[in-house]
Amino acid sequence: MRLKQPKKPEASIPERDSRQVALGLLARREHSRHELQYKLASRGFEEPEIEDLLSALTAERLLSDGRFAEAYVRSRQQRGMGPLRVRAELRERGVAGELIDDALSRAEDDWLELARAQFHKKFSEGAARDYKARAKQARFLQQRGFSGDIIRSVLDDTDAAD
Repeated sequence: MRLKQPKKPEASIPERDSRQVALGLLARREHSRHELQYKLASRGFEEPEIEDLLSALTAERLLSDGRFAEAYVRSRQQRGMGPLRVRAELRERGVAGELIDDALSRAEDDWLELARAQFHKKFSEGAARDYKARAKQARFLQQRGFSGDIIRSVLDDTDAAD
């Protein structure tokens, strides 16, 4: 997700409370600090006001990049995405590396099983025998964000099961 430059504020918008806007956004789903900062700026709030608000929300534990990362990992796992893709998406959303590592390590046991499930959902016939078809299967898992080790493991397990 590439974040665009915030829009210029509309002159006709009445005076709003940045805290209420932020709480409304957080009520719908968790946001990273970076995302919330971007959304508030795009709604016309000034940078110093945004920074003060984000610091206050973090101190009150209403805004947490760690909590966002955990929720995001669970969400992406449910959609069948692998750890490499989830890591890249979290980086785009401004989450710190150590928080990403922590959230991914908590879900580590599930990645191989998730890759197997995605593979069998897409390729019910099992692993292909010829090189071209097997490369297509590997690319499918790679695009979903699974590592080479996991892909080899899935393809080898399906070969052994045949």
